[in-house]
Amino acid sequence: MDFDVVIVGGGLAGASLAAALAESGFRLALIERKAPPSPGPDWDSRVYALTPASTAFLDRIGAWRRLEAGRVTPIYAMRVFGDDGRSRLDFSAYESGTLQLAATVESSRLHHALWQGFERQRNLSLLCPAAPSELRRAGNRVEIGLEDGRVVRAKLAVGADGAESWVRRAARIETRNASYAQLGVVANFTCVREHRNIAYQWFRSDGVLAYLPLPDRRVSIVWSAPETHATDLLALAPAAFCARVSEAGGKALGALEPLTAPAAFPLGRMVADRIAEGRIALVGDAAHVLHPLAGQGVNLGLGDAHSLADLLRAAPDPGDRLLLRRYERARAEDILALRWVTDGLFRLFDANHRMAARIRNFGLNLTNSNPVVKTLLARRAMGIGGGRHHRESS
Repeated sequence: MDFDVVIVGGGLAGASLAAALAESGFRLALIERKAPPSPGPDWDSRVYALTPASTAFLDRIGAWRRLEAGRVTPIYAMRVFGDDGRSRLDFSAYESGTLQLAATVESSRLHHALWQGFERQRNLSLLCPAAPSELRRAGNRVEIGLEDGRVVRAKLAVGADGAESWVRRAARIETRNASYAQLGVVANFTCVREHRNIAYQWFRSDGVLAYLPLPDRRVSIVWSAPETHATDLLALAPAAFCARVSEAGGKALGALEPLTAPAAFPLGRMVADRIAEGRIALVGDAAHVLHPLAGQGVNLGLGDAHSLADLLRAAPDPGDRLLLRRYERARAEDILALRWVTDGLFRLFDANHRMAARIRNFGLNLTNSNPVVKTLLARRAMGIGGGRHHRESS
């Protein structure tokens, strides 16, 4: 089977790349083990805060309009608190000159919305269920053997298959990895007080707790906590868990009631030495994994897809070496900046000595007192998820 571009992995990054190339004229193949199920009425405990750049990209490729409006929540303000009980940093859409800072959406619903578009995408061959087993480079082609014996050939292979990427390993692209010795505890709640479309984040001695607003009086949380503390949280009875989360958030939204059971996932960082090499490109978690304290991992992956699609549309050869070098350069700034920010914040707030506490809390207050710096930070964050043309025009 011969194609121009083969995408391995149909998650958010891979699916959005396929959708963005719908009008490219390329023959596309998407290899995925399992199609996402249709979401039911229950709330997904995995919730993302998407930047305006990401939502604009998703709207352009038709996915955003397929989302049920009643399950999407705009974020108009954000409040960040230090661990001394007094330091804080406030962001608002109004002060930043924009309609909203971000929008929250459930992972499963966004995934389903992207896949819905494949039903009418004529240039896409969906190979699902299918799994790759062998990768070979042959001249100006990449050959991927599937477990069922079929062989897929393409000018460019894109690894969009997550942090444990088969494509990255098969291409022998090395990575730098580290564990934070933390778990990300996620859950959803109903709350007594209205959140007023405000997101909250607390840097605490026992981790970083974030509240993301959901429709009506609902909220989603991510508590990045040391493994032992996270395990203790997961062992709590529902009422005790709700009380602990409410207390940790300064009872900002009053009493909480469980909407979904808590779940947890390990936290670490990973960056690939190269995100493009020899007719292979990486996007999303296959290229980089960040700590969730900045909430930008999914936006960074969508930005990869956006940028790569922008470059590919006008390319006669999608696997051209110079084109893939341009892709690497286009993504280098966002990847490096977010890696330094998330890792630096983690180390600063993980440090327990008194001087580090003074520095981090003083920094929050100093930034909060400077509206110019705050606006620059907010606008920089809102642009993550944009493609090459977005960055050139910003």
